[in-house]
Amino acid sequence: MESKLNLNWHLVEKARQSAKSIAKDTQEFIDMHTTVTVERTVCRLLGIDGVDEAFVPIPNIVVDNIKDGNGLALGAAMFIGNAMVETGLSPQEISVKVSKGEIDLTKIPMHEEFEIKMAVGKVAEAMTFKIKQNRDKRKSYLERFGDKSGPYLYVIVATGNIYEDIIQARAAAKQGADIIAVIRSTGQSLLDYVPYGATTEGFGGTLATQENFRLMRTALDEVGEELGRYIRICNYCSGLCMPEIAAMGAIERLDVMLNDALYGILFRDINMQRTIVDQYFSRIINGYAGVIINTGEDNYLTTSDAVEEAHTVLASQFINEQFALVAGIPEEQMGLGHAFEISPDVENGFLYELAQAQMAREIFPRAPLKYMPPTKFMTGNIFKGQVQDALFNMVTIMTGQKLHLLGMLTEAIHTPFMSDRALSIDNAQYIFRTMKDLGSEITFKKGGIMETRVDEVLNKAADLIGEIEKEGLFSTLQQGKFAGIKRPLNGGKGLAGVVEKEKAYFNPFVDLMLGGKK
Repeated sequence: MESKLNLNWHLVEKARQSAKSIAKDTQEFIDMHTTVTVERTVCRLLGIDGVDEAFVPIPNIVVDNIKDGNGLALGAAMFIGNAMVETGLSPQEISVKVSKGEIDLTKIPMHEEFEIKMAVGKVAEAMTFKIKQNRDKRKSYLERFGDKSGPYLYVIVATGNIYEDIIQARAAAKQGADIIAVIRSTGQSLLDYVPYGATTEGFGGTLATQENFRLMRTALDEVGEELGRYIRICNYCSGLCMPEIAAMGAIERLDVMLNDALYGILFRDINMQRTIVDQYFSRIINGYAGVIINTGEDNYLTTSDAVEEAHTVLASQFINEQFALVAGIPEEQMGLGHAFEISPDVENGFLYELAQAQMAREIFPRAPLKYMPPTKFMTGNIFKGQVQDALFNMVTIMTGQKLHLLGMLTEAIHTPFMSDRALSIDNAQYIFRTMKDLGSEITFKKGGIMETRVDEVLNKAADLIGEIEKEGLFSTLQQGKFAGIKRPLNGGKGLAGVVEKEKAYFNPFVDLMLGGKK
């Protein structure tokens, strides 16, 4: 792509290579460790589901049983496979017996490793085939209906009740939305288990459960058939259950997942060791399932000044890109994030926003960039808010952003009503239609405000990534160089769930999913 901003491509490549080195260095730690969440994910992918009489998820019970017997370093698949050889039962049947106290997985005599892997391998292959079928079904829908060439209109539903969410999601699709994001209930990212079944009592959003995923997928397939469009679903696989939710989304054919390498560490105080291991397996699953991941760089700009800290967004985009590549996610599935969050009081703020968005588009040309609307400086003045959203919409169409989360004129007042969404969709559609080719018609002044701005941001980002490369990612997070938030190596939530692997550790899904999209 020819740069309209006269970008220093040598510096871009230098930053990318530094990010690659950071990811490679961190991967050495990842490869040596597993977590309780990774092992619960293995259980779910082996078909283990349900809850006991106290509503404790059975995958949690199984992994706790193995952990209490000091066996987690070998992996849940090893003990489940061993029990399959011993009993002839399925993983689900075995797990129910574990939940009733009838089986202790670590007390069963160990069979030959070859037998264990053969038994587990058949079940694992069946699940990966099911996920491949979901990928193929999405592809067939897109071939039948066609896909959108311009920005996807991305809206949220957040009633707390999955059945109310479905009503709102259907309405949003009929109004013109392309992606429905089911906002997750407040605090779910800090639960070290996944709730079960259809739920109706979320707060500030709806609980992410496999049944809720299934219900929404069914509803949007139905309305998609009616409209002759494929409607994508987005949810959140961040937090302490990151890979588990990725697995549930893959099983139920979700299309977009919030999935950042650093978000949980910085903004939810989840232990960095836990998060960095969990994000790897979650991204392997998302990559294999054909899911577009959304990264969370927009959050830096809601906690820090968007002018002063713009370089941290770019640095994080480079790092997220490399972590995604290691996990097998192609650039076409990387919804790298950024946001329109400069104060309206900043002189030439629109030029800075346009420059930042154009820079991201040029540096990551194949990525379906996720662009977030103004929120920090929305005041409740709906008339000014509609103008702020219009400027945001203009940047999107002028710079070729792809996942366009619509701003709401009632931001800072309430969760959007259906009428609010309709007005926001109308605003975006009007601007996208009347300015469709404006971006290809304009050039930017050489040596002007925008070119000078991106040169400054790129230089600062390259310097920051160079520092991280020298010091290591964990050390950088401890020093608070992202969003000004310091996190201790052994602090935060979930550290007790991190386990160092033994040499014989076994997880069949890593090889099956990274081995190619067969």
